[in-house]
Amino acid sequence: MKIERHAKIIDLINRYEVETQEELADLLNQEGFQVTQATVSRDIRELKLTKISLSSGRQKYAVMHAQGSNMNEKYLRVLKDGFASMDMAQNILVVKTVSGMAMAVAAALDAMQWQEIAGCIAGDDTIMCAVRSVDETLIVMEKIRKIVGV
Repeated sequence: MKIERHAKIIDLINRYEVETQEELADLLNQEGFQVTQATVSRDIRELKLTKISLSSGRQKYAVMHAQGSNMNEKYLRVLKDGFASMDMAQNILVVKTVSGMAMAVAAALDAMQWQEIAGCIAGDDTIMCAVRSVDETLIVMEKIRKIVGV
């Protein structure tokens, strides 16, 4: 449950300008996660979220893009837990995920900053990754296979 909640938190802060722990707790509760402010505070610390300033002068939570192994482990765990299957169509990689996990898995793929991936678009359970070439699509698929163990 914690992994799914962490994935949902990443999804929510990428979709909304979440300013407070209370606001994040409300969004999580609306998504079906029964959380308290203390749980959200712990999750924020574990995910190493930080607040960034917006042009409006307000602030919002964001994922720190540190290259540290601890953060990379979290992305790997989200990818492992959300992954269902994948297929390629030339340089387009289509990744199927557990229902509701596509945005979190896409955010994890983007955060890994693999040079082969130009970008990802996610729906509810499907991700389309634009990969720079057909050969690099095969490389990305092998990287994902090694991570998820298929």
